[in-house]
Amino acid sequence: MENINWNDFTKVEIRVGTIIEVKDFPEALKPGYKIKVDLGEKIGIKRSSAQINDLYTKDELLGKQVVVNLSAKKIGSFTSECLITGFYREDKSVVLAVPDKNIKNGSLLA
Repeated sequence: MENINWNDFTKVEIRVGTIIEVKDFPEALKPGYKIKVDLGEKIGIKRSSAQINDLYTKDELLGKQVVVNLSAKKIGSFTSECLITGFYREDKSVVLAVPDKNIKNGSLLA
C-alpha cells in the first residue's frame, strides 16, 4: 500500500448516498447484492454490487447512508457504477463505512 498526498486525494470522488433498493445477485461468483444508491439531485441514482450479505440483510440496508467511490466496474454482465466502501474484518466480512450523522445525499468527503 501507498499513502497518497492531498492532491491525489482531491482527485477521488467519494460521496455519501442512501440505499434505496437491494436485490439478491445470484449470478455473481460470490454471493452479494445489487444495490441502488441515491446520490442526490445532481448525481442521481447509481447501481452497485456489494458482497456485504455476511453482516447485512436487505432490510437492514434499506435507508442506510453509505460512503461511495464514484468509479465504475464491470462484474460479469452487471456494471457497478459506484463502490460502496467498508472495512475488512479478520474473517473477510465487510463492515460498511457510514457517516455517524445524517447528511445530504451527494455530499463530498472532505
